[in-house]
Amino acid sequence: MQDGSDISHQPGRQRWGTRGTAGALFAGRLTFENVSCSIGSTEILKDLSFELQAGEIACLLGQSGCGKTTLLRIAAGIQRPTAGRVLLDGEEVDGPTRYVPPERRNVGLVFQDFALFPHLTVIENVAFGLSALSRGEAAKVAEHALARVGLASFRDSYPSSLSGGEQQRVALARAIVPRPQVMLMDEPFSGLDQRLRETVRGETLALLQETRATCVLVTHDPVEAMDFADRILLMRAGRLIQTGSSVDLFNRPADLQVARFFSDVNELGAIVKNGNVETPLGTFSAAGFDQGTEVVVIVRPQALSLAQAGAGTEGYVLEARFLGDKTRLQVQFNGVDEPLAVLLSGLSPQRGETAHFRVDHNHVLIFTKPAPDSI
Repeated sequence: MQDGSDISHQPGRQRWGTRGTAGALFAGRLTFENVSCSIGSTEILKDLSFELQAGEIACLLGQSGCGKTTLLRIAAGIQRPTAGRVLLDGEEVDGPTRYVPPERRNVGLVFQDFALFPHLTVIENVAFGLSALSRGEAAKVAEHALARVGLASFRDSYPSSLSGGEQQRVALARAIVPRPQVMLMDEPFSGLDQRLRETVRGETLALLQETRATCVLVTHDPVEAMDFADRILLMRAGRLIQTGSSVDLFNRPADLQVARFFSDVNELGAIVKNGNVETPLGTFSAAGFDQGTEVVVIVRPQALSLAQAGAGTEGYVLEARFLGDKTRLQVQFNGVDEPLAVLLSGLSPQRGETAHFRVDHNHVLIFTKPAPDSI
């Protein structure tokens, strides 16, 4: 049953277990030094270097095909780099002088498709990696992990009888029972529906924080990355483009493409004159740009708010869509070729009405206009 529904929310089914009962482990420091990877003549990763501190939760973020999963597979030992080194707690586990196979790296893996064994029961799946323990001890450890994810009563069930959300919880329990130093997660929430995805993501984050495991989550969803990670590592075409907290990347994007990736944006063309740019929405500071530079002025939808008549820029509302706690407008302004998106809280003008809008300069970004072939 892979529809993403979670039968644990139905009467008689168990929810997630009690927080704070997972127990801490000895987290590891994960280091990539000048890692590159090519398949044939295709370069997948290009000289990547970064380090995750013990207990840090990080997201590899980027569009499909940028190399995120390849980097995760290299960290796990499933794939070899063509250059560079991978270190765990300062010891080389993959590089020119040493290769440690996956089963000896003390890393936990949670895949997008969960990769559960269909012929094994839930308890057998969770205990699968505990070969160093006796059968009885392995069962006890597995039962404890299942209780933490709220599935102790399903110990004798088979994966096919579980929902997608419950299979994800089994996969998570299986990954944590060997007490890994590093947890590697490849888009584990992408197969779940939106509301369930948020719940499972929140509970998974709580569990990782309890165990204090170093974690690398691969995702293409910037909202998920901002919600989950201590640090985001944004990738593009096999390279690291920008790293930092969600606040860093949202408020100080490295380039126009990063700004576009993290939120919806309105774009206005302008030319720098005397340290400013003039637009139909007002004049904005362009300190640091040379005189005459062609730029793109980014105005996020939330930057626009209602103003008193005469105190802002007048616009004509072409469309108004109520979204619950917000209303999304399409507004046509004089001097702007395309209507602009506006996101308002509270009362909103309706379709066919005119209103005045002011701009919060804190949500305005300016970038040099890219070459046509780079847009």
